[in-house]
Amino acid sequence: MLILVFLAVVIATQSTPKTSAEPAESADAAWTILKDGLADKSSDKRAKATHALGLLSHNAKAQELAEKALADASPDVRVEGAIALGQMDARSSQRKLEDALKDKDLKVVVSAANSLYLFKNPAAYDIYYALLTGERKGPGLLQSQLDTLKDKKQMEKLMFEAGIGFVPFGGMGMEAWKTITRDDNSPIRAAAAEKLATDPDPATAQALGRACADSKSSVREAAVEAIAKRGDPKLLGSVGPLLYDRSDVVRFEASATIIRLHEKRIRPSGHSEGKRGD
Repeated sequence: MLILVFLAVVIATQSTPKTSAEPAESADAAWTILKDGLADKSSDKRAKATHALGLLSHNAKAQELAEKALADASPDVRVEGAIALGQMDARSSQRKLEDALKDKDLKVVVSAANSLYLFKNPAAYDIYYALLTGERKGPGLLQSQLDTLKDKKQMEKLMFEAGIGFVPFGGMGMEAWKTITRDDNSPIRAAAAEKLATDPDPATAQALGRACADSKSSVREAAVEAIAKRGDPKLLGSVGPLLYDRSDVVRFEASATIIRLHEKRIRPSGHSEGKRGD
């Protein structure tokens, strides 16, 4: 009899599922892991932990930690802090991101600009203008950073280190990227041109007009599309020559842009305009 009772107890014990940890305890354990990563001596681990913070949208603790990462000694960690603040939609961190535009490391500057762009903060436009033209539009980039923009090897490194959410084809492997770009910085200039579509500054309009004559078709295409989105008929003269461009894509984009700009010029004010998906 005693043996039967013993067996029954053993069976009941084995068949009873183990009680899982309480949600609060699980969250505490998770935070401990993240904080340990953020405080690790290895900058690589700190960067990885900071990157993970971007998954925590509208979380005050995560936002505070990402802001703290902007002051890390490692530029890789500062990059991830800037990216995470954009991903978590931390709009109240814009002042700190604007301060990050003064960082000595260009990849930190680009990452901060990308997050500010997500918030429609005009401070990002100065950086994109410099990326497109290699020149300052306002006080922002250091001369050494402008020199980097003209260095193809450095630009390629920048595209991979700070290109998340900014440079086209960011998910490609290194070899595929090199095959397409051939150590060229045109992809980052094309991406900058696209983002300047919403910058109302007349100096930007002129820069986009000049970009229509760029030697790289990807930059010409991006400039034309940005001009179409701006809807500025004054740039018709810059787009016109592209109707005879050697690139089919550029010719088609230019044709559509010219049509759109003519419609913009003759359309009565206040008339709503159909939008092409951005």
